[in-house]
Amino acid sequence: MLNLLAAWVGFALGGVSGAIPGLFFHNQDWLGGYTSWPRRLIRLAHISFFGIGFLNLGMGLTGKMLGIESYAAASALMLAGAVLMPTVCYLSAFKPALRHLFFIPAGSVLLAIVLFIERMV
Repeated sequence: MLNLLAAWVGFALGGVSGAIPGLFFHNQDWLGGYTSWPRRLIRLAHISFFGIGFLNLGMGLTGKMLGIESYAAASALMLAGAVLMPTVCYLSAFKPALRHLFFIPAGSVLLAIVLFIERMV
C-alpha cells in the first residue's frame, strides 16, 4: 500500500514540479537557456517524479495482484529512489559536482526491481 501512496504523491509532486518552472519557460534565457545544465536537470527531476511514481504504482499493484506478501526491502529501495532521484537532480542542477551521486538513486531503483522480480519467481 505504501508504494501506491508513494506513486500518487509522486504524480502530485510531478505536477507541481512542472507547473512552477513552467511559469518561467517562456523566457528563453531562463537558467541559461533550454539546453543549459540547470534547466535540463530541473526537467529530469520533474519527469523522475512521474517515472518512479509509475514504478511504485506497478510494484504496488503487481504485489497486490500476485499476492506477494513480503517485499519490504524492494519497497523501501523503491521509495528511497523516489525521494533521492529528484533530490539529486535538483542538487546537481546548481552544484554539478553532485552528479556523481546519481548512482545512489539509480542503484536503489535497480536493486528494488531485481529484488521484486526475485520475490515474484
